[in-house]
Amino acid sequence: MLETELHDCPYCGEEFEAVLDLSGGDQQYVEDCPVCCRPILFVLQVHGDEWMLDLKREDE
Repeated sequence: MLETELHDCPYCGEEFEAVLDLSGGDQQYVEDCPVCCRPILFVLQVHGDEWMLDLKREDE
């Protein structure tokens, strides 16, 4: 199950679209910001039909 959301980069503050694969359950992965190219840590928590995404700077 894929979900698309708009998020703000924790470095440059620019909004970008993230595509999330909720079928894998809880996940942590790094993707570069499409605007400033800095690494963003995605922390995805999935609980049934509900989910929460936290974006962090890699140095946090």
